[in-house]
Amino acid sequence: MKHIVMTQPLCKEGYEIMEKEGSIFVADNPNPGEYMDEVEKADCIIVRIAHLNREEIERAPRLSVIGRTGVGYDSVDVEAATERGIPIVITPGANGDAVAEHTLAMLFALSNNLVEAHNETLKGNFAIRGSGKAFELHGKTLGILGTGDIGKRVARLAQALCMNVCGYDPEYTKADMMALGIHHCATMEELLSVSDAVTIHTPLNSSTANMIQLEQLRLMKPSSFLINCARGGIVSEEDLAFALENHIIAGAGTDVFSSEPPKKDHIFFRTKNLIVSPHSAAQTKEAVINMAVMCAQGCSAILRGEKWPHIANPKAYDHPRWKR
Repeated sequence: MKHIVMTQPLCKEGYEIMEKEGSIFVADNPNPGEYMDEVEKADCIIVRIAHLNREEIERAPRLSVIGRTGVGYDSVDVEAATERGIPIVITPGANGDAVAEHTLAMLFALSNNLVEAHNETLKGNFAIRGSGKAFELHGKTLGILGTGDIGKRVARLAQALCMNVCGYDPEYTKADMMALGIHHCATMEELLSVSDAVTIHTPLNSSTANMIQLEQLRLMKPSSFLINCARGGIVSEEDLAFALENHIIAGAGTDVFSSEPPKKDHIFFRTKNLIVSPHSAAQTKEAVINMAVMCAQGCSAILRGEKWPHIANPKAYDHPRWKR
């Protein structure tokens, strides 16, 4: 009988899969350090919004798999898990449409000045209709930083709107992007300078942390927008707020924060021309079910000793425990 720890509950569809594997403890608490007695006897830990560090992994001698309901895995100590031969299950593609659509929703809201128009209309300022801030996306250029699964989905949606799409991603060649109808930018700086809106779809790692700072924001058009539905640590929050307050760029939308949940006095909550959402891009009904089921299927397979393909750390399978 296996013991499964969930930092937050999975939806019914995912929970029922894991229920067949053994007993389940649902912490509903993003801090595993507060229920270490359960972590220490876990065969499987499924993480949603929580962090799982080296100490917690090392204090779980029976742990054989970690599940992440999403494609990002910066919340888990990958090195510590790999050293123990513990695969980190991720769910690529499960939330792709949801995040891509959320990105476009922010783009529409920014280009149509919807938030300010809504707030001002409620105040009785009907004259806001003549602010002159709204513009059409047809014929404008969308720059995509990171043309992986979600970036490609965003590109297809933007192309359907007759937008020009350009991309920068060191992992993809010019030929790769051309095949998708995406103009290849040789550098991030080139993409920032030519785009009317820039959207970020890269993972958070050592090479992307604080990738967008004031220096990069100054390369963008004064009329342009920045959208971040990836990870908060990719954009310097202080620099973005400064750029918006000083009209270096026209607007921004972010679904993510460097520390979540953000504190009530977060700088973004007093920044003009900024739309925020609570890291909810991947929280559509469909995506939640897709992520939970895919994560549970992967964790169940590994608990049975099978090699699941969708993991963040393939080197975990080089560990001696997988050669037995």
